[in-house]
Amino acid sequence: MDEVIKNVKVRFDHNQNKQILKEKYESKMLFALQGGMWEAGPDLLSTLSVCLDDTAVLTDLYNTPVQINTKDLYNEAQMRWQEQMNAWLVEYEQSSRER
Repeated sequence: MDEVIKNVKVRFDHNQNKQILKEKYESKMLFALQGGMWEAGPDLLSTLSVCLDDTAVLTDLYNTPVQINTKDLYNEAQMRWQEQMNAWLVEYEQSSRER
């Protein structure tokens, strides 16, 4: 019985740790640029990748319309997204091994 309880606690701790990591790295995806507040991620990157012009008007996280340079915003969002996802993966794998 003690082994079952120990296994449940380990699983619970692992799931709680996953949630903490998610919140930690999602907060690091937020950044201010060109007068707006943005969240790096697939939605922003895909929107920017279909913008054909160098400038566009997008709504930021606060639903404020902001005229932006699409290439600059794309580059910053891509860099931040990849950097944080790599760090998240490393930390997740490390915590999984400790389990």
